[in-house]
Amino acid sequence: MAGVRDEITRLLAQGERVALATVVATRRSAPRPVASKLVVSESGELYGSVSGGCVEGEVVTEALDVIEAGKPKMLEFGVADETAWRAGLSCGGRIAVYVEKVD
Repeated sequence: MAGVRDEITRLLAQGERVALATVVATRRSAPRPVASKLVVSESGELYGSVSGGCVEGEVVTEALDVIEAGKPKMLEFGVADETAWRAGLSCGGRIAVYVEKVD
């Protein structure tokens, strides 16, 4: 967690707006455990991971929306979810990712 905190502090000090995505729930096979985090800056810098790559792109897109709107989002991905298939989550599980703006 210290690395995530340090990265957020660094980005905010540079004047970047930042979102934090956190895995809050998993079911069955999931690429990353609960509490995994991904820091996303408005300029596109990334630190950490919430999926090992399979839904990362979709989470980044949503995080950029959260930075703009300032409203958090709960994202859910799973095998039966068309978005997850499009993003590549074929591991057989489900993940819930909470995305929030960090000030």
